Amino acid sequence: MLNPDLAPGFYAGEQVVIGENTYLHHPLRVWLDLADRLECYMRVPERADPLLSITFQKKEPRKRDRTPSGDTEKYGAESEFQRIHKLEEPYFLLDMLEALRSLKLPSDARILDLGVNSGEELHLLDLAYPQNTFEVLGIDHSESALELAKSRFPGYLFLAADINALPADLGQFDLILSIGTLQSANIEVEPVFRRLLKHVKPAGHWILVFPNCRYSAGEISYGARMVNYRDPELSLLFKDVTFFRRYFQKHRYTTTITGKYEVVVTARSLQGV
Repeated sequence: MLNPDLAPGFYAGEQVVIGENTYLHHPLRVWLDLADRLECYMRVPERADPLLSITFQKKEPRKRDRTPSGDTEKYGAESEFQRIHKLEEPYFLLDMLEALRSLKLPSDARILDLGVNSGEELHLLDLAYPQNTFEVLGIDHSESALELAKSRFPGYLFLAADINALPADLGQFDLILSIGTLQSANIEVEPVFRRLLKHVKPAGHWILVFPNCRYSAGEISYGARMVNYRDPELSLLFKDVTFFRRYFQKHRYTTTITGKYEVVVTARSLQGV
């Protein structure tokens, strides 16, 4: 391929003339996207101007996770899930910081994190509001993951509970946050959401995150997958996002939908505005 550094500002497929030769320009992103769709690693290119030599290496076939969806330790402290660090993914980090800052949370806000797991995403609160001291309650059904969360955030409260049967005495919150949880097969999405409505303050907000990716062989791969589909199939993702967006718009929230590998639905209450 032509070294893309030699043709800044050119579009993919545009012709570039260097000396007596004509080349087609492609940004590195094109080859990374192709590697993703072919389920390959893209090795570091070798340079021999004006060209780069790119090698794709096939990934090992992805093993199907046969852990029952109701197993409370499917994403526990000893699971492969703990190797994933979402805050190292630029889209996720920047989209979440933008969503949190847009809410202008009060310094003493109460925050409920559903499906908190080991709590890594709670670092986002410190990054978005470094001067604030929030009251945070994290809920998950994995007790081993919650032990990790407690060690990371000793000032926050954590509760082992089934999201389908939340305690009635949780109180009300300025923000209800859920990252990659409400799409789980064992969650009854609409009944859970309707029960959560009594736990958000009249001027409270929501951030709901739905995965549009999967993790495989150490890398993130774009697009929601369904059983028996090899390539991304987004209909269930759109269905869930549309359900929440319609509800929020009907009940005096301004709603934004952002993200790439993770779709971030941010609902800001208009009450009191």
